[in-house]
Amino acid sequence: MNDDTPRKRRSVSTDHFSTDRLTAERLNESHLADLVALHQDPEVSRYLGGVRTAEVTKAYLATNMAHWDQHGFGLWALRTQDGAFAGRAGLRHIMVDDIDEIEIAYAFTRSAWGRGFASEIAVAMTRIGLSELALPSLVGIIYVGNVASRRVLEKSNYVLERNTNRHGEDVVIYRIGA
Repeated sequence: MNDDTPRKRRSVSTDHFSTDRLTAERLNESHLADLVALHQDPEVSRYLGGVRTAEVTKAYLATNMAHWDQHGFGLWALRTQDGAFAGRAGLRHIMVDDIDEIEIAYAFTRSAWGRGFASEIAVAMTRIGLSELALPSLVGIIYVGNVASRRVLEKSNYVLERNTNRHGEDVVIYRIGA
């Protein structure tokens, strides 16, 4: 899609949704402290481009809230059934090799690792993107060494499309179509 092509604005029916074990709420200012803690964990941030300062995370939050306003979808904050912050996940426009794509994205707190939450949310994001938003395809962009995220997308029926380099890092692109 080039910049002259009008984009159909799509939106999810609600700013909230639930999976079997997670609740999701449209990202907003109240999530800043949780996002800062998430982004400052070196293990969590290893495959997110590195640890981010509070200021960088605040700008990240503003950018992602604006994405919602512009496109009618974006990132959600995730909580477990007991209300604990588990991470963030969603769908967002991203340029990949000069092509506007919609990326499935997720990051979880270390306390949420190994519990199947990434697979659970990947299935939900894929359903929302392909069914509710009627997007033609979604991509996952994963650092080559992030074996766990690669497995999540493969279990969710994403297909390895190609290797590429983004911001000096070797990544793989996975895709699923409608």
